[in-house]
Amino acid sequence: MGTALVTGASSGIGLELAWQLAANRHRLVLVARSTDRLEKLAHQIRSAAAVEVEVLPADLATAAGRDAVAARLRQDAHPVGLLVNNAGFGLGQHLLGGDLAREEEALDVMVRAVLVLSKAAAEAMGPRGRGAILNVSSMAALTAMGTYAAHKAWVLTFTEGLAAELRGTGVTATALCPGLVRTEFHERAGLEAAAWPASAWVDVEKVAADALAAVRRGQVVVTPSLRYGAAAVALRHLPRRVVRRIAGPQTSGRAMR
Repeated sequence: MGTALVTGASSGIGLELAWQLAANRHRLVLVARSTDRLEKLAHQIRSAAAVEVEVLPADLATAAGRDAVAARLRQDAHPVGLLVNNAGFGLGQHLLGGDLAREEEALDVMVRAVLVLSKAAAEAMGPRGRGAILNVSSMAALTAMGTYAAHKAWVLTFTEGLAAELRGTGVTATALCPGLVRTEFHERAGLEAAAWPASAWVDVEKVAADALAAVRRGQVVVTPSLRYGAAAVALRHLPRRVVRRIAGPQTSGRAMR
C-alpha cells in the first residue's frame, strides 16, 4: 500500500495516524525527537500489524533534523507516497513577556519544517505522478490566538496554495483543521484542558480517520465533526474585530490543537 512518513509520530494525532495507516497495510517511516519512544512504537506496530517500520529520529527545530527528513523524502528506495506533517509545538506563553527563543523554535517546527518537507515531498512525488501531503493545521488558524494561531493559519493557507499548484500532477495536498482533540498535547503545553466543556472534545480516532478519508478523496481542507465545521464557517464570516474579541490572545491559554 506504499510508504507513509509521519512527523510527530510518537504521540497525539500523529500516533493515531500511524496506527491507522499500519492497519491499512502502509509501510511507515516514523519521525520524532525521542529515539526510545520511536523504537518502542515501531516494535509495537511491527508486532501488531506486521508491517515494515523505519525509525527516523529528528529534531525539526534544527536544520540538520529537517534536512535528514527531507533526504528520506527524496529517497528512491521505498519512496514515500504520503507525507504527514503533524509535528506540533505547545508554546504555552504569550508573545509579550515570553521567551523569544521558544517562539523561534515553534516557528521552525510548525512553519519552516512544513515548508521544507512539503517541497521535498512534492518534488519527489511529482515525477511519479502520485502521492499525497497531509498538513496538520488547526481550528486556531481561523482565530487570533497569538503566534500559535498565526503559525497554523500559515499552514492552512500554504496547503491551499500547494494544492492549487499541484493540480493535475496526481499529487494532492490536504490541510487538517481539528478543534479540541483528546491527546496529551494540552497537558504538555501547560494549557488548561478542563476550561473547555466535555462536549467540545473530539476523539483522536475520529480525527485521524476523517483526515485519511479526506486524503483519499483529494479533499483540500477537512474539519472533523459537524460542530467544528459549523464553527469554521462562523469564524470565516464573522468580522475580524469580533473574532479578536471572542477568540483572541486572551483565550489562547485554552487553545485548540
